This record gives sequence, structure tokens and C-alpha cells, in this order.
Amino acid sequence: MLKKKAVFILSLGIMLGVFIGICGSVFAEKGNTEVAADTETLPYEDLRTFTEIFGRIKRDYVEPVSDKKLLEYAIRGMLSGLDPHSAYLVAEEYQELKEGTTGQFGGLGIEVTMENGFIKVVSPIDDTPAQKAGIKTGDLIIKLDEKPVKGMSLTDAVKLMRGEPGSKIVLTIVREGLEAPLKLTLARDIIKVKSVKSRILEKGYGYVRISSFQSGTGEGLKEAISALKKENGGALKGLVLDLRNNPGGVLNAAVEVSDAFLRSGLIVYTEGRIENSEMRFNATPDDLIEDAPIVVLINGGSASASEIVAGALQDQKRAVIMGEKSFGKGSVQTILPTSNGAAVKLTTARYFTPSGRSIQAEGIEPDIALGRVKLETLDKADSLSIKEADLSGHLQNANSAAKGKKEEADSGDKNKDTDKKDGDKKEKSDVEDYSLHEALNLLKGISIIKK
Repeated sequence: MLKKKAVFILSLGIMLGVFIGICGSVFAEKGNTEVAADTETLPYEDLRTFTEIFGRIKRDYVEPVSDKKLLEYAIRGMLSGLDPHSAYLVAEEYQELKEGTTGQFGGLGIEVTMENGFIKVVSPIDDTPAQKAGIKTGDLIIKLDEKPVKGMSLTDAVKLMRGEPGSKIVLTIVREGLEAPLKLTLARDIIKVKSVKSRILEKGYGYVRISSFQSGTGEGLKEAISALKKENGGALKGLVLDLRNNPGGVLNAAVEVSDAFLRSGLIVYTEGRIENSEMRFNATPDDLIEDAPIVVLINGGSASASEIVAGALQDQKRAVIMGEKSFGKGSVQTILPTSNGAAVKLTTARYFTPSGRSIQAEGIEPDIALGRVKLETLDKADSLSIKEADLSGHLQNANSAAKGKKEEADSGDKNKDTDKKDGDKKEKSDVEDYSLHEALNLLKGISIIKK
């Protein structure tokens, strides 16, 4: 019996040595020479506890568990205990992550994080099943197909939400302001995210919406700005940059977007423990819209790379930030591939705005705070506003009296056609989107002052 026990402990020691070696090699690949020195002071008592628990699970757990699975669980536990963004990605998950940064992947279209054991929605992605179903920033997902998420890792939850296009999943959601949980049935789809969308709000004023930061976002922004300028005689009077519910993405894309509107100066810098985690990004000459005013819209779903852009443009006095306080994710994750085709997503640095502000757990405070208000127009019949021109027998304006008859003759069907045409141009979303409405008004005000 004693001999069997000794052999068992020896085998555990060998597996533990392999386990430590694998972990050490991950960091050695990144040039961190401190790992070798740290092995001299390994906590042997704690490792003895680890081997003891490993052995008890192998011997006593209700079902057999392979050594490979137990070691994977151990690695996941190590990383998930550090912060909500560090994780171990098996080969399949690593591939999905790479697909996500290029703008095409399968699933529901939700950016999520872990909070108090539940899945919290950072933001739904535009034009995805999640956004169309009405999922909102701040929603807590408590069940996936009646399976409680409490105790589930973020990676496992994301894996459950992904699946074959067309297949359905039921999300049970707790939302602030609702007494009872909300059940939503979503059909999975291939998520093809077009990260940059643009249009003209009014003559001379452009609108650019960035829904996420991908490898091609910088180029997409340049194309959008070029099209807007061409549509407006080669120049813009002002621009609304909409980063609401943008969960972030690739750091370099955020730098490219910021650089598009800055002629010089610091954009963002990062600081961490290892040497290659310290980086500084500076703007290059040329401003795509030639110093025209910018209003950046943010809210609680604006995170990570969105906050880099908002922070850089705010600190450099290049834009007015409007909306709600942002999410507050100011950390940088590095993907460290492993020899088995998997990867470690590890938080390696914090990022700072040009003035030295850390956004971590603080967020970007807007220059002009706006609440969540829905703006609607009233039909003429519903309007209670009465003006001088509405009073019976009012005096006519002296300048318009002379040409009154001509206007009456020319009105008729021509005015009806014009009204219809103008109405077609005005999108309903412009009327109902209070933040966008206020941003456009601010741009107009700045334009008048500059003149």
C-alpha cells in the first residue's frame, strides 16, 4: 500500500513538473526572464496541497476525470482568479477569437463580461440577433437554455451562446427596472460586423458610427470620411463620431482612429511589469476633416478601445465628449500562444490617456452629460404651441406682404412634393435619438461661433 502511494505521488510530481514547465514556457516565449528566477522560490507547501487535491479528485470524484482535463481546469482557475479578462483559450476558442478581430464569427452578437458570477452585457453589436432582440447594455444573463450561469466560466458561457447558424437559444435576463426576469429567444447567426457606417445628417455635417474596433476599422474610417467629404463639396463643417455601445477591440485600430483626427501629440501609452508591455503611440501629421469640430458620443457600453479614442480626443482638446460615463475597462490583454495550439489571454498592462489618466474602473467622464431621453416630434394637429401667425387677423410681415400673392400661386402641389422629398431624407432615428440630436445642435453652434 505504501509503495503504491509513493508511486502515485511520484506520478503526480511528474505531471506537476510538466504543468509548471508548460506554464513557464508560455512566458519564456515572451522574453520574460524573471520566470526562471521565480522557480527557485516556488511555494512547495501550496504545491503539495495542489497534488493532494489532484489526487483526491482522481480517486474520489463521482466520475472519472482525465489528467488533461484536470490540468486544463487548473489553468483556467489560475487565470480567471486574476481578473475578468484573463483566460485560457483552447485551440477552438483561440480560433474564434482570431475570427472575431477580423469581423466575422458565429453567435448572437453580444460583448459580455463576468460580474458577481453572472454574465453582464457590455453591449450588443449592431445588426445582430442580440441587438434586434432588444438586449441592452447592463443586462445580466442568469440562464442559458434554462442552465444557470452561476459558477460557469465566462469562456464556457460564450461557448454555449455560440453554435450553428439558425439554431435557437433562450436567454433569461435580469434588467434594472423590471420586476421579473425577461426571457428572450434568439436565433444564432453568422455575425458579420461592418465596424464603420456613415451618412450625412444635414448639409455639411457628417455622422460616423463605429460599432467595434477591428483590424480594418482604420481603413474603413478613411473611406467613410472620404465619401462624406465628396458628398459635401470636399469638406465637412462638423462630424459626430458615435462610439455608443462599442465594446472595444484591437488597440491598433483605436490608435488609427484617433490619429485620423490629430496632427500631433500622444494618443495613448501603456504600462506593465514586463518591458515589452510599455508602449507609446503618437499621432502623425494630417487631420482627415481639417480641424472641423467633432462631437464624440459615448455611453455605459463604450469600453476599452472606445475609451482610448474618447480619452485621446478629449485630452488633446480635439473633440467634445457627450453622453454618459463610459464602461471603465483600462487594461490591455496580450494573447500568448502555447505549443499545444491553445493560447493564454493575459492582462499585461494598463493604458493611460495622454494626460496620464487611467480609465480602469473609472471610465471617461463626458464633457457634456446627457441622460437617456427619447425625443419625439409632435404632429401639427397635436401641437399646443400658438404663435402670432396663428392669431386671427394678425398683421403680415412687411417684407413678405409684397410677394404673398406669388407664393400662394407657386405653392400648391410643388410645396407638397418638396415636403415629401424632405420627409424622405429625414430618418426617424434622427428624430428619436436625443443624444444625436444634441450633438448636431452643438456642432451647428460651434460652426456659427467659428464663422
